[in-house]
Amino acid sequence: MIWEEQPLDFTRIGQIATLIKDNVGRVIVGKDETVELMVIALIASGHVLLEDVPGTGKTQLAKALARSLDGTMKRIQFTPDLLPSDVSGINFYNQKLGEFEFRPGPLFAHIVLADEINRATPRTQSALLESMEERQVSIDGETRVLEAPFLVIATQNPVENQGTFPLPEAQLDRFLMKLSLGYPSAAEQVQILKRYQQQDPLDQLLSVVGRAELLEAQRLFVQVRFSDELLQYLVQLAEATRTHADAALGVSPRGVRALMKAAQVYAALRGRDYVLPDDIKALVGPVWAHRILLRTRSRQQDQQVQALLAGILAATPVPTEVKLR
Repeated sequence: MIWEEQPLDFTRIGQIATLIKDNVGRVIVGKDETVELMVIALIASGHVLLEDVPGTGKTQLAKALARSLDGTMKRIQFTPDLLPSDVSGINFYNQKLGEFEFRPGPLFAHIVLADEINRATPRTQSALLESMEERQVSIDGETRVLEAPFLVIATQNPVENQGTFPLPEAQLDRFLMKLSLGYPSAAEQVQILKRYQQQDPLDQLLSVVGRAELLEAQRLFVQVRFSDELLQYLVQLAEATRTHADAALGVSPRGVRALMKAAQVYAALRGRDYVLPDDIKALVGPVWAHRILLRTRSRQQDQQVQALLAGILAATPVPTEVKLR
């Protein structure tokens, strides 16, 4: 490494992340890695898709993260009869005022929990596209900006397909990460039973990070330095996913930017003001796996995509010397 200036102090970002992780840990047992990835997505202003079998704590995790922040949180239960206006809001005629009045939908919140998102029709799913990418909602020709921070946490069940509508690639690409909790170990399951024996710990959870603090962290992490050599390495990895013989669809430019931002936050949480190749490698799976479409579909698609990414990482030369600016 060639140093050109003194490193910046990212202690506060690490403190904020620790506060959130410890608070969420009062509800979620033994999933420290997944919780940290959720916090990284939060600081990077990215949305998260939680995909797992029922009962593993997806909704609990989303609620615990939302309650850890001093902001508004809205939950949307996605069903086949849900309309786009039920999500974004509607202009209705107020007879008392004699004029149309806007009634905001649940999208107008800092944290939006989209529960079982794949149960809504594609028309309703598309109501999220503009808000997730541009942080705004257009209704009846009028554009309304969503207040920062804005994070969508969506859940879906990969096992039950009846009555569901798979998310299109355009929607999947808007999620910074796709995560899974998995089943707890036997010891963790015992700890969960003890914790929930008398009351739900979620009911006692209080906010630990203010909205202003989170916004400051979101402004600060972008100062983490990304060398030209590592940017080139990032692009080479993305190009390899696009030209791979088994991939019908590779990583988009949006996906490349997503990994860059996530790696910056990952480095900041470790007290560094510069990104290392290992930061990129650690996040390739959560950030890129759901963006790659294989030519042959199968039930083992997730495992096959992870194997594809592992092969690309092994075959792509890692920069051995970088110059930080």
